[in-house]
Parts: sequence; structure tokens; C-alpha cells
Amino acid sequence: MNSFRFKSTLICIAVLGALSTAPVMAQTATSSGTSVSTGTSTHESTRLSTEFTSFAGSDTNSQALVTGLRDGTAITLDDVTKNPDGTTTTTATTFQPATGKMGYGNVKIALSLAEAILAKDGITDPTAAEMAAALNGGTLVMANGTSIDLKGVLAQRAAGEGWGQIAKADGFKLGDVMRSPKAVGSASANGHAHVHVEKVELAKVHSVDHPGKPDRVGKVDRPDRPSRPDRPEHPDHPDHAGRPGG
Repeated sequence: MNSFRFKSTLICIAVLGALSTAPVMAQTATSSGTSVSTGTSTHESTRLSTEFTSFAGSDTNSQALVTGLRDGTAITLDDVTKNPDGTTTTTATTFQPATGKMGYGNVKIALSLAEAILAKDGITDPTAAEMAAALNGGTLVMANGTSIDLKGVLAQRAAGEGWGQIAKADGFKLGDVMRSPKAVGSASANGHAHVHVEKVELAKVHSVDHPGKPDRVGKVDRPDRPSRPDRPEHPDHPDHAGRPGG
């Protein structure tokens, strides 16, 4: 009898112990799920940064582009120039994306279109200012005095155009651009090869409202009230006829 009670007590202790550890296991699973999600986001950011390193000119520039477009924050790109004496000079270009926050898929499309558009104009090794112009809009002034106006893929997107529309406007098919942006742009260069840009004039970008907040509309003028039609003139009263027998 005592042996039976002892075994029953051991079984109860084991069951209670299993129940007490169940919430801990669930919590661990939840924490692991969050960790995996964060890791996936970091992996995607790293993958895109690596993919566009050649276009951006450096790992740092590529990371700045991906992060800024993803978060909708200001992007700072550096140009490093070698001087004749062996030293280097770094010039920074900072711009605010014309769009707000974007998913990684949209970030990839935006950078691919920018790369293709610049390659189309003979710019396959763009400077920071040229990349900013391709994204936000601007004018490229050539050494011979001619200029190229760039609408900016982000500016067009912010204006409500779809990615397919933006690609078509520049003579591309979006699917081709996504497969190989530089190759597609170079194939459409139209004689532009290794052009030299003298200066870049960036377009002014208006601040982007946060999603969900409607644009504030100014006071609307009330339409003019329609003028009242002229009242018809009363016809002249006929002369009173004389009374009968008058």
C-alpha cells in the first residue's frame, strides 16, 4: 500500500512538472519566431546591399541606399576622389527620398530602374549626385553644354505612377530591368557611351507626408453664386374700358 502511494506521488509530481514547463517552452518558441523574423529582414537588407554595391560604388553607399529607401530617411552617399599627390578627397551628397517607407521589393525595383536609366544615358559608373538625380529627379549638365533631364523614379512613384509605367516611359520592360538593369540600359544607350557630366542639378523634393495622414487641403474658394435672372417686366395694364352705358 505504501509502495502504491509512493508511485502515485511520483506520477503527480511528474505531471505537475510537465505542466509548469509548458508555458516556458511556448515563450521560447515565440521568442525564436521573433528572432527569425528579425534575421530575415537583416538577411534581405544585406542581400540587396551586396547586389547593388557595384552600382553604388561601395558597400557603404549601397547600404545607405537600401536603408534610406527602406526607412524613408535621408541618404548620404560619398564620392572618393584620388588627388595627384596620392591623397583622397571625399565629397558627400545627401538627399531625402521622394517616397516614404518602402518594402524591400520596391527598394530593389527603384534601384534597378535608376541603374538602367543612367546606363541608358551612358553613365555606368555614376557619382553620388547622379544616383540622387536618377532617384529623385534632376538635370545632368554635360561638358559640351547639353543636358539630360531625369524625372526621378522615386518622384514619379510618389506622384502615383506604377513601376511598370515608369519603366515604359523610359523605353524599358520592367521584367527585363529586374533581370539585368545595367545590361538593359546599356542596350538602349542610343550612342551615349561614357559621357562626362560636368555638374548635376538636383530637383527640389517636397517632404513626404506620413502614411495614413491625408494631405492638408487649403481653404477652398466658394463658387460664385449664380446671378439671379432679371425679373420679367410687368406688361402694361390695359386701359380700363369704359363702363357700359358710360
